[in-house]
Amino acid sequence: MVQVTLWGSLKSAAGGVNTVDVEAANIRQLLAQLSETYPGLAPVIEQGVAVSIDGEIHQDAWFVPITPESEVFVLPHMEGG
Repeated sequence: MVQVTLWGSLKSAAGGVNTVDVEAANIRQLLAQLSETYPGLAPVIEQGVAVSIDGEIHQDAWFVPITPESEVFVLPHMEGG
């Protein structure tokens, strides 16, 4: 299990839940599990989110591995500027 922190507006989309435990070995599995467990997150995830694993932010990187020891945050999609 991986402990995941939902950041910003994602918390309200998950019904006010801030931290969840998810069974996932990579980002794709993580996002699929979150969408299934918290249907309110599904449309937000479909629009795009960023995932921070141990301080490194990933966008559109489906198969980046996640371990139970990883520090994981899911953030609303970030636009560059």
